[in-house]
Formats: sequence, structure tokens, C-alpha cells
Amino acid sequence: MTASTETRLAELAARLRTAESARNPVTPLTDEVPDLTVADAYRIQEINVRARQDEGERIRGRKIGLTSVAMQQQLGVTEPDFGAIFASMIVEEGDAIPTSELIHPRVEAEISFVMADDLKGPGVTAIDALRAVAGAVPSIEVIDSRVADWKIKLPDTVADNASAARVVCGGYLVPVTALDLRLMGMVLSHNGAVVATGAGAAVFGNPIRCVAWLANKLGEFGVGLQAGDLVLAGALTAAITVAAGDTVTAQFAELGSVTTRFGD
Repeated sequence: MTASTETRLAELAARLRTAESARNPVTPLTDEVPDLTVADAYRIQEINVRARQDEGERIRGRKIGLTSVAMQQQLGVTEPDFGAIFASMIVEEGDAIPTSELIHPRVEAEISFVMADDLKGPGVTAIDALRAVAGAVPSIEVIDSRVADWKIKLPDTVADNASAARVVCGGYLVPVTALDLRLMGMVLSHNGAVVATGAGAAVFGNPIRCVAWLANKLGEFGVGLQAGDLVLAGALTAAITVAAGDTVTAQFAELGSVTTRFGD
């Protein structure tokens, strides 16, 4: 990578950081740089991750995005991506999420995992992932795009830390050894009304395969998952838009439920 290219990517990274802090979205990066590659986008993401770490933030896990056909169709992409989950993104169940801190939030119901052991690719299989996780938890991910009106292509969302914003997990950590994660059903309710249903098979055919994919993908960057990391395996249904005053509940068979609410 040339010095001029690195400088340009750093400029785009700074633009996304400013958009997030000011809650003022930018035009799609791919409009301005049509030949922006996914590799370039991950470099932009890395620049911003390191900037947050330099400011004292701590990575507490990773999210995998676009693992379901529904989300790929909704955003017009054809492959998954990943982003970092920072401690500041994790919201305790019962606490309100201020919408004033976000731009145009949406929510997704997901099966998430807590790592018991380190896991790094290449060559990680679903069985390896099963052995490496401590258990599964019900979760709601709040996604938000720093790109105006969600008009994103894959490089846009990758650069934007996979549109990560907030995470709420339920109070159950369930060992996966006796669970059929593929058949685990989920009901998503918005302000008391059921708006979507799904099952674990919606993400890669089995959510644990997402953990293996992530470990292998991270391995390409010379890093891996660490014991204690939270891993969000991807949305079981298309995301829904939320606003101040809304309440969202995701009820999972065998995992229990998780609820979050949104304030001003």
C-alpha cells in the first residue's frame, strides 16, 4: 500500500469517526471512491478500532454481520463481515438506550456466544468452535450506520465497523452441548406486537459456523478470538427500525428472552 493510499484511507476513517461522534452521517464512501475494496474497508475499520483503543476503549468481542439471506437481501450484499464490540457498546438489560446517541438505529435478534478458550484460524471448524465456547446467550444488537440513509455497499459497512452500535444480552448463559442451535426458534416483538420469527438455521445454517468463520477470517489479519470474548453470530431476521419510547423483546427457545428499551 502506498503512502498516499494510506493517507486517503486515514482521511475516510476520520470522516466516519466524526460522523459517529457528531451524529451527522456522511455520504457513502463508495460514491466518492467507487473502486474502494473490501480490503481497503477493513483497513479503515482497523484505523478506527486502534483510534478507540488509543483513547482507552477495550474490545470485548466481535460481531458478525450479514450472515443471513434476509440481511444480505436487505442491504444488497452477498457475503458476511465483522466488526469490533467495545465495552462502551454493551448495555445492561433494563437500561434505556438513548436514541440521541445514535443516527438511525435498527435492531436485530441474535444468538451470541461467550468464548471459553482462544480460537484462531486458519482451519477452524464448527466442531472446534463448539469446543471453544462456554455457552450461548440471547441478545439484541442495535445497529446504526454512519452512512446516510443506510445507502451502503459491503465496503461501506465494513469500513463503518460493520454498523455496530450497541449490544444487550439476556441473563442466561446456556451450555451448547445439548442444544440444537439450528432449530432454536426466536420470536421478536416490537412494542408488544410480534414482528418477526426466525430460527438458528437462518445464519449460515448453524450459528456455530459463524464463530468458525470469524476465527478463520480474523486469522487472515493475524488475530483471533480470545477467552471471554462475546461473539454475535448474526441476525436471524431482517432488522427493524426503532425510535425513542420503543421496547423490543427477543424470546429464544431454550435460551430465554432479552428486552431492551429506547429513550430520548
